[in-house]
Amino acid sequence: MKIELICTGEEVLSGQIIDTNAAWFGDVLMNVGLELQRKTTVGDRMEDLVSVFQERSLHADVILVNGGLGPTSDDLSAAAAAKALNVELVEDSGWRAHLESWYSKRDRKMPVSNYKQCLLPEGAVLVDNPMGSAPGFRVKINNAWLFFTPGVPVELKPMVMDQFLPFITEEFGITDAIRLEKLVTIGHGESTLADELSAITIPEGITLGYRPSPPHVEIKIFARGNLAISAMPNYIKDVKKSLDTALVTDRFPSISEEVHTLMMESGKSLSIAESCTGGMLTSQLVDFPGSSTYLKQGLVTYSNTAKQKILGVKEDTLQNHGAVSLEAALEMAMGARSLLETDFALATTGIAGPDGGSDEKPVGLVAIALCDNNTSWVQTIKLSNRSRNLVRVMSCAVAHDMLRRRLIDEDPIVDYPFISRLDSQVIHVD
Repeated sequence: MKIELICTGEEVLSGQIIDTNAAWFGDVLMNVGLELQRKTTVGDRMEDLVSVFQERSLHADVILVNGGLGPTSDDLSAAAAAKALNVELVEDSGWRAHLESWYSKRDRKMPVSNYKQCLLPEGAVLVDNPMGSAPGFRVKINNAWLFFTPGVPVELKPMVMDQFLPFITEEFGITDAIRLEKLVTIGHGESTLADELSAITIPEGITLGYRPSPPHVEIKIFARGNLAISAMPNYIKDVKKSLDTALVTDRFPSISEEVHTLMMESGKSLSIAESCTGGMLTSQLVDFPGSSTYLKQGLVTYSNTAKQKILGVKEDTLQNHGAVSLEAALEMAMGARSLLETDFALATTGIAGPDGGSDEKPVGLVAIALCDNNTSWVQTIKLSNRSRNLVRVMSCAVAHDMLRRRLIDEDPIVDYPFISRLDSQVIHVD
């Protein structure tokens, strides 16, 4: 089955907004064992819309058309579909009654422009939209079913999950058993991982996919059919063994969510002190509900004065070693932990760039420390030829991995082939 996506809108075509819908839709398909064959982006011009509907419907089996169902003059998807079919737009009386009732229950008058959203190509099958005023619809053009949805993500997503996927499953008789497992890694390149895993014999019916998305490379393992699914556990066991320290989670999309869950499960508390990461390390944990149960404070001590006055970093340390050093990171972490006597503390300090580096301390140099009540681990890493944001993102990943490994009783400091470690220390407190 060939599935395609047509995204409409001048703002998408011109790059004024990022097309997150396409990325989400492609991932959803992959998670159910289907593949997106092609994506086409087209502006709000009638001739272009009609042309792309007619042309792509000659090649695809199903096309999701996203956007252009709003009430304004530049929302042309329904009219373009009617023109491509050489039919008229007709009012769907059921949807009109639905909209009028919705406004009436809220003591509001329905705007005249909304009546446009009740017009569908003659013969179209209405697709319910429980989250918005524009219905979706599907029509058959040439060889393909075109399935139209609004562009608003909160409307698109339930329509895809609750109506699009069941429709194609029934229409095309998709019955094969499918299983998908995802393994998330850090610190290793896609090609390195592929080379390492190539030595493992892949059972029939299982395929591997790789998705780099810094700081991670996600490995997708598909099994299609019952025989492949039955072979999955042993194969995954071998893959995990080969990945070794590269693997950071097999249950969540990110290392930060893995750390969040481990902290929740541990009952331990955490303090964070940040300099170069500027709150990112803390924010990545606050993204998840329940983080307040363990995260007691996140301090952005950007200046040396803040490091001294808030965290108690010694002036001699800053003068003799600098703010970006093992010694400063260690004192930052120890100071943050002592403020509220938390079980753990993390600290980051570095030179994210693009300016501020020197021969001795180049851009991309970052010191990261982890402390608990009797041991501290601190390391300096060098993230060369990375953007300012990527230096921060990768630094957070390494910091989180140090804490993750400590929570599962493994050595917090490990080697990453794609990250240079310059120095490290482990300090035990009696």
